[in-house]
Amino acid sequence: MSVMQSGTQMVKLKNGSKGLVRLFYLDEHRSCIRWRPSRKSEKAKITIDSLYKVTEGRQSDIFHRHAEGNFDPSCCFTIYHGNHMESLDLVTSNSEEARTWVTGLRYLMAGISDEDSLWMKQTFEEADKNGDGLLNIEEIYQLLHKLNVNLPRRKVKQMFQEADTDDQQGTLTFEEFTVFYKMMSLRRDLYLLLMCFSEKKDHLTAEELGNFLHVEQKMSNVTPEYCLDIINKFEVSEENKQNGVLGIEGFTNYMRSPVCDVFNPQHNDVNQDMDQPLCNYFIASSHNTYLTGDQLLSHSKTDMYAWVLQAGCRCVEVDCWDGPDGEPMVQHGYTLTSKITFKSVIETINKYAFVNNEFPVILSIENHCNIQQQKKIAQHLKEIFGDKLDVGEALNKDPKQLPSPNSLKGKILIKGKRLPPYLSADAEEGEVSDDDSADEIEDDFKLKNSMHQVESHIRKKLDSLMKESQIGDKEDTDSFSIRALLRATHEGIQRNLRKQRLFQGHASNPSFLAPSFSGSPYNVLSFSETRAQHLVHHRSERFLNFNQRQLSRIYPSAYRIDSSNFNPQTYWNMGCQLVALNYQTDGRMMQLNRAKFMVNGGSGYVLKPGPMCKGSFNPLNDDPLPANPKKQLVIKIISGQQLPKPPDSMLGDRGEIIDPFVEVEIIGLPVDCCKEQTRVVDDNGFNPVWEETLSFTLHMPEVALVRFLVWDHDPIGRDFVGQRTVSFSSLMPGYRHVYLEGMTEASIFVHITVHDIYGKVSLYLHRQLYLISLIKIHSHYIFIHLVIRSVPTLKKKKKKKKIGSLRAESIFECFCSCAEIRRPAVELEWLRTKVELVGGRSDKAQPEERRVDGGAGGTREPGGADELMVDGEGEGARSQGGAVGSMGRDGVQALEARGGGEGDSDQGDAGGWQSCGARAAMMVG
Repeated sequence: MSVMQSGTQMVKLKNGSKGLVRLFYLDEHRSCIRWRPSRKSEKAKITIDSLYKVTEGRQSDIFHRHAEGNFDPSCCFTIYHGNHMESLDLVTSNSEEARTWVTGLRYLMAGISDEDSLWMKQTFEEADKNGDGLLNIEEIYQLLHKLNVNLPRRKVKQMFQEADTDDQQGTLTFEEFTVFYKMMSLRRDLYLLLMCFSEKKDHLTAEELGNFLHVEQKMSNVTPEYCLDIINKFEVSEENKQNGVLGIEGFTNYMRSPVCDVFNPQHNDVNQDMDQPLCNYFIASSHNTYLTGDQLLSHSKTDMYAWVLQAGCRCVEVDCWDGPDGEPMVQHGYTLTSKITFKSVIETINKYAFVNNEFPVILSIENHCNIQQQKKIAQHLKEIFGDKLDVGEALNKDPKQLPSPNSLKGKILIKGKRLPPYLSADAEEGEVSDDDSADEIEDDFKLKNSMHQVESHIRKKLDSLMKESQIGDKEDTDSFSIRALLRATHEGIQRNLRKQRLFQGHASNPSFLAPSFSGSPYNVLSFSETRAQHLVHHRSERFLNFNQRQLSRIYPSAYRIDSSNFNPQTYWNMGCQLVALNYQTDGRMMQLNRAKFMVNGGSGYVLKPGPMCKGSFNPLNDDPLPANPKKQLVIKIISGQQLPKPPDSMLGDRGEIIDPFVEVEIIGLPVDCCKEQTRVVDDNGFNPVWEETLSFTLHMPEVALVRFLVWDHDPIGRDFVGQRTVSFSSLMPGYRHVYLEGMTEASIFVHITVHDIYGKVSLYLHRQLYLISLIKIHSHYIFIHLVIRSVPTLKKKKKKKKIGSLRAESIFECFCSCAEIRRPAVELEWLRTKVELVGGRSDKAQPEERRVDGGAGGTREPGGADELMVDGEGEGARSQGGAVGSMGRDGVQALEARGGGEGDSDQGDAGGWQSCGARAAMMVG
């Protein structure tokens, strides 16, 4: 349902036409199907109540009128609706989208709208191979293999028999299958978590639920009424509702709901200050917006403008060329891409620019037209956009700085060169050169030796520039004449161009980056990816300072003919506002772009961090902001749920059960970029358990993105399963589910904490402590064995001061910090009395010493024990994987230094020690 509500681009077939590309979506109430663009506007809808049937494949008359090879039958379906059985014939881009819509619409027609019920019904029907409405044991085995479940057949048969309660033994109805599935998918991790906060009961009272929300989820102002609302909404048992308690099933429903998603729900709306100058924002930008595919052969469509604008893009590109009958066309020049009229593009932009948000839209016009067609462009802009172009009021407030997004709501800004005012109305010259004028100057400049020749050459070139049309932005590096329409003045252009220093030494020391440069804030510079990369590596601080005053636009290299994308983070780190990407090419870079702009409600504007707006720092330094505290991000990867087989698996659902592991990557400043991963869980994609903690140190978390990736381990490599990228600023603390992008049920369960790190030796004590813990629960006593590997020393004035002993309370607090235990004061005092310090080494565990000197996130070494170490800069370097200590005959698992961990028991089947907040260790036999 969520996929249908977010929308799918499909081809709508009609009689005697090739088809229309439209965005079809299910409305928020799930009561009707809508599509756009459409001339019918609000009438462009089909109600679910009016649907008669949905058929798959090429079955309708309209499909039969088209050649059989035109469309893949698996991508085709027809919706019959209304009293006269009208047909809506649609073609999707892949078979998965078609199956999603067909299944979803059929369930909506049957009155099923709940997401979980929908998935359950779909799973049941796919497993029912013979279509008799029942599942036998063999069909269950096949289904479990498809779901990546590896359970002993004896266990499966036992659950099957327990669920099979009707007279027809040996098969499961849908209702019985639902019971079977719930038995199979009982979440042990959530059950332990519930018991930790419920005093070992199988339910939470409203007070206990409130304690969990406050302590673990870091929620403030939690009232009893709020907790009762949660119980009434998520609890399935009427008896529990009447008693005001939340059982395990209701608790599971709550934890898997959007409320407990890793993404901050408040960031679904605009939540940042929108009254600062435009140069203080990152602005979502598109390159060659009109293209549907590669840069050489693909189609140009106006629908692309509608799509990107509604996806939050606020800067679109329009490449204008001379067209027939005096009408300018939009296309990618000197290629075989198709053409569309400039007028149709502007009409589409006018219609969809402010559908989802009112913040200003920037048109980046690259103009290759003659002067007559340039005038036609100006005419269309004024007639179609009208008052949307009038930004005079916003610009008059403070001419020394750019206006704010709030002051420009509902406005269209034009980024392009203007025609010189001295040209007469019947002038024929003024065509924008096909060559990059600034690059010509630069290349010719390198060949000049005498100063006289240089000055003469520059004057000649500037005179030529002044006679040319100034509407088109050729994306050159010295295009200072680009400014907002109705405010850009030709006098300002002349003033900047008269400064001959503007181009002197351009190749090695661009003067626009000089601190003395005082260009108008309305000037925008466009850089190719290659030129921008040079500035990043050789003029990073000056580049960043320039972006504090004016706008810069970065666009992909001309060599990216496949419409691939560069890494936008490189240029966001420099404060570049308009980092233009090929929106039509999905993948890693567009996933980063989406995550970036989700922070502020998908409005297309994200406020830059304070140091990028004012002040000076070098983003490439190892410690770019030494005066500011760093952040330590600690992510505990607990478990996974319903992880599918890799999408490109050769055998599809019949392939082997996956061996998943999780990788977490930080994308931000160079010093912050790093990745860590968990161990591999063999043969379990349904409910794998990792219980591993990963730690990262961030110097500027405001620009960092956190990327969760799930991989299937393979002897010859690894296969991608899914990902989710979230901005650090949008992470929610506590226990959260990370749903993989584009998947309904697949998720990983994590615990997130963030700490401030002050100074260079804030965690010095941890360096000399080696923690080997063995937790036993016996007669209400907890014995915590802490071993001090070496006596810590402090250097001061070349004299060593030996610390002979440490108080029990200090060691205890250190232990709590390592294990991430947060307990109420009363329980801490009780536990403190039970602490027993043991000197020397433990006889039960002799782990091999491994010191790992890592960078921001440390390095990972498989196997062995965990040693928590901190380098001189206060950055955690850790060695992870494997369990700590050994398992005794009681079957109690050893405690990992940061909580969690896996181990093999000699006897019994003990679970991992849970660091669940206000709780002690728990044994599950």
